[in-house]
Amino acid sequence: MSEAVSPLSGARFEGFAAIREIGPLGMISLRAKPDVAGLGPAIQAATGCAVPAPRRIVTSGASAAGWMSPDEYLLILPYEGVAAALAAIAGAMGGAHHLAVDVSDARAVFRIEGDKAAQVLAKLMPVDFATLEPGELRRSRAAQVAAALWQQDGGFTLVSFRSVAGYVMGLLTHSAQPGSELG
Repeated sequence: MSEAVSPLSGARFEGFAAIREIGPLGMISLRAKPDVAGLGPAIQAATGCAVPAPRRIVTSGASAAGWMSPDEYLLILPYEGVAAALAAIAGAMGGAHHLAVDVSDARAVFRIEGDKAAQVLAKLMPVDFATLEPGELRRSRAAQVAAALWQQDGGFTLVSFRSVAGYVMGLLTHSAQPGSELG
């Protein structure tokens, strides 16, 4: 694992909503069939979380486990804990078929906060924000790039690929420009 470096050095923007790049966060992509022995203990050992239900994210302190697809989970934890979490996953999964990969340095994470945070995202994503519940994880796109997001603590967390972090920050800041609120 490389030294922890935030893709945009913690970039921030204050418009009609607050935008900030957060990180670095530890992230593990865990692929395993949902009925494989050891999956629950592996996620618990790595994050302290239970296996999330479809389209949900569960949190425990500074860690989280999100359902990404029928056989894929995104585990989020402190950056410095990834190596230990990977070892814990390997131990809990034993010989069960799985793949656990450190994707920390391949992702960028953003927080969108404020009373009108959903408006910023509604301009960019084909998501019905009126029905998006706290703890619901949605995979979609932000303009033309893949993204995942969830609502928590009065705002939204958005994850994208690190290679498009500048583009995503530009989208978010443009969308949050004062005077561009939705009617």
